[in-house]
Amino acid sequence: MSLVGALPFLKPRLSPSVSPGRQRRHTLPASEFRPLNTQDAISVFEIEKEAFISVSGDCPLHLDEVRHFLMLCPELSMGWFEEGRLVAFIIGSQWDQDRLTLDALTLHKPKGSTVHIHVLAVHRTFRQQGKGPILMWRYLQYLRCLPYVRRAVLMCEDFLVPFYQKSGFKVQGRCSITVASLTFTEMQYPVRGHALMRRNSEAIGFSQTSVLLLEEPIQRSETALLLEEQTQRTEPEPADV
Repeated sequence: MSLVGALPFLKPRLSPSVSPGRQRRHTLPASEFRPLNTQDAISVFEIEKEAFISVSGDCPLHLDEVRHFLMLCPELSMGWFEEGRLVAFIIGSQWDQDRLTLDALTLHKPKGSTVHIHVLAVHRTFRQQGKGPILMWRYLQYLRCLPYVRRAVLMCEDFLVPFYQKSGFKVQGRCSITVASLTFTEMQYPVRGHALMRRNSEAIGFSQTSVLLLEEPIQRSETALLLEEQTQRTEPEPADV
């Protein structure tokens, strides 16, 4: 047997002073939140396609558009990974007008103070677990750490309005954008960040300071959201969240 072939069967030699329980284990984190990149694009699109096509007949972002935004503004995306597997995500871009127009679907405006949330989707295996509200809460708290962001906007079908209202979004009225026969409601969330967060944040990625500042309140909010989810289990939940 070659050395390479024998490697899986070799037992590690332990030092007498080191107990097996204290050996370092190289394992993936149980739960991780991070910005997405172009290497995540296929996984993103597979989740999005399954979530939206059966409900709306189309996806908010096609694969080339997912890659487009993850290349231009990866810091405005957030993926939730469990043991290395993508289970939920949000993709956003910057916008520079008061209301959304057709250009907002494809353009990233780096000088804008608005974040347009294009899509939030959860893998079908992980739905009905409250992951959608938790991910949105984390994302909105992260936006508070970005000095240039003043608000977040999105457009959604009418049946999703109550879901986003629970996350703090307010209805702005009918959206001027239509896709085939679909019409949308435009919603807005004011981003009011703390000065300390904004001073110590970096505009790229999730800065260490931001994570430390947000870690404890996020954990408390996640618990509250999960409890709320359990008490409202009888209410219908959108397929994609």
